[in-house]
Amino acid sequence: MRVGRAMALTDARGGAPGADGGPGVGGSPGVRGAAVGPGAAVCPAAGCPTAGGAAPEHPAPGTPARPSGEPGAGTGPHGTASAPGAPEAVAPPAPRRAARIRVLLPGLGLGGLGVAGAWAVHLAVPGVPMLTVAVVLGILAAHLPGTRGVVRGGGRAGLSFAGKRLMRLGVVLLGLKLSLDDVLGLGWASVAMVCGVVAATFFGTWWLGRRMGLHGDQSLLVATGYAICGASAIGAVSEVSDSDERDVATSVALVTLCGTLAIAVLPLLQHPLGLSDAQFGRWVGASVHDVGQVVAAAQTAGPSALGEAVLVKLMRVALLAPLVAAVAVSVRARRARETQQAEQAQSAQQAQSAQQAQSAQQDQSAQQDQVGGEARLGDEAGSTASAARRPPLVPLFVLGFLAMVAVRSTDRLPSAALDTAATAQELLLAAALFGLGSAVHLPSLARTGGRVAALGLCAWVVVAGVGYGGVLLTT
Repeated sequence: MRVGRAMALTDARGGAPGADGGPGVGGSPGVRGAAVGPGAAVCPAAGCPTAGGAAPEHPAPGTPARPSGEPGAGTGPHGTASAPGAPEAVAPPAPRRAARIRVLLPGLGLGGLGVAGAWAVHLAVPGVPMLTVAVVLGILAAHLPGTRGVVRGGGRAGLSFAGKRLMRLGVVLLGLKLSLDDVLGLGWASVAMVCGVVAATFFGTWWLGRRMGLHGDQSLLVATGYAICGASAIGAVSEVSDSDERDVATSVALVTLCGTLAIAVLPLLQHPLGLSDAQFGRWVGASVHDVGQVVAAAQTAGPSALGEAVLVKLMRVALLAPLVAAVAVSVRARRARETQQAEQAQSAQQAQSAQQAQSAQQDQSAQQDQVGGEARLGDEAGSTASAARRPPLVPLFVLGFLAMVAVRSTDRLPSAALDTAATAQELLLAAALFGLGSAVHLPSLARTGGRVAALGLCAWVVVAGVGYGGVLLTT
């Protein structure tokens, strides 16, 4: 009974005497910072629980209440609500997309200026394709003192974005220039000739590049550019092969240079080789890389040559989709072999380590089993990650290209829509080629320029010779 009266008297006075004479929970002398009861403390004034047994904080009589949002009554140490069951304030997510756009803007702006400059040069000199000028301006921007800092610094992200993403969109719109009627109109003999030229150029150039010891994917990219459609094909294949940006830029520069030279050289060879206007057009379409360069070279022999050149060239463009799919299959198989070889080597190393550890100390077998299990889990994770990095058999932009070919084959699109799409495709590819040209580093190119130039010259001879023979056989 005396204990109960003492406890009641203590509660009424607001605290119990403490062991060290310090203030208690309710302001009376008591244990400093002690909790009333096990677990959460009970506030004598309001009965609210406090976390961790810490004494609640209440204003003294006559003290004005603190406004909500400030640390104090009803709030936590950071000014957030701490009442039981109250929802916690969640900060809004960071605007990542807006931040990414801000990072891309300097490079995209510089690319837009490059496209405008290329367009102006093409209007002033119609014989020079706009895409060729875009590559040259990109190379100049990467080496001129005024723009070099932007290209290598804050503008690099936007220029790389243009070289990859805008290239994909340009390749998709390129499909609107081709219809199934155009392909069938060539005849099966011409279709077989084009397929033979593409296959001989691709495999011959690839083999020569490997024999010359070119590093990276330069052999593959140069072979693709010469066999199909120049820089557009290089950009498409580089997406599935995950090629280095400098290898892509070097290949684009080489193919663009050789295609530009073909504009001036091939018309001079028409009469010495005894080719009619139609035959010359087919030869240009079978041996010149970019569509714009084909138009510039073939128009020198008249409208009949231009029509034949465009048809043959678009047939080569149609082979872009199967070639990209074949490269994707090859890359997937290569990465699968590399992963399997790495797993076999690691398994052999683990087996050897386990054998050595077992012979050294047998009582650590349990620990070795645990380590081996963790290593196997790591191998499985690595294999999964490698499989995730495998390119799709048919990339999405190639499916878009085929879809545009199907749309064009319906003959439902008005000429105004086709003209608008052609202009957009030209601008997108110009921006992409400006971005790729800005990645060219002339000092690095000079170190391997001899072998790359030799490969380009050999590939030019291969595609021109095979194309000439195919034209003579089919006409």
